[in-house]
Amino acid sequence: MTTTEPAEPTPRRGRGRPGYDQAAILRAAVELFNRKGYDATSMGDLAKELGLTKPAIYHHVTSKEQLLGQALDDALDELTAAVTAASRDQAEATAYERLREVVRRSVEVLVAHQPSVTLLLRVRGNSGLELAALERRRWLDDRLAALVADAVAEGSLRDSVPPALVSRLLFGMVNSLVEWYRPDGLYDLATVADAITVIAFDGLAKHEPSHHT
Repeated sequence: MTTTEPAEPTPRRGRGRPGYDQAAILRAAVELFNRKGYDATSMGDLAKELGLTKPAIYHHVTSKEQLLGQALDDALDELTAAVTAASRDQAEATAYERLREVVRRSVEVLVAHQPSVTLLLRVRGNSGLELAALERRRWLDDRLAALVADAVAEGSLRDSVPPALVSRLLFGMVNSLVEWYRPDGLYDLATVADAITVIAFDGLAKHEPSHHT
């Protein structure tokens, strides 16, 4: 994301607000979209939230849609890179190892970009921009499902659950963090990432049938 020069401080009486750069405006916009809903939020609302004039905001961004696009990219870009890397054949890592790593990495990305991911999960396809984001999410599901299938084929995971369903359940478990996880809460990132990978992969592991005498 390119950051332009900060706007001049706005001389609003009694407010004393500093200037804002593009990144700060985006953070405020995402928070407002999550609180009020994207469709219900106007650029005027954002200006009021920041204590700026609308022209001061338009110095950095062209539209509300641009802010939404930047937020969705923020939520998707690192996760897309992680899934892409895990999907490549790697002689030094099994499909199972790469699958575990991408799930752990997904937790890290979600926590690092929690407001943007929260917004992404509320997108319903009401515009071309939202439809493109949903298409990217489907691609992630498909790539993760292919990785699950590779792990099944190498004998690391049980074959009794369809890979596409496993993919949905894994992402669903990770995405549920937006509803309750707080960085300053009871559990740190490493603890949560460990718990998700252990719970998911112990259940998915291929177990040899037990023999009773």
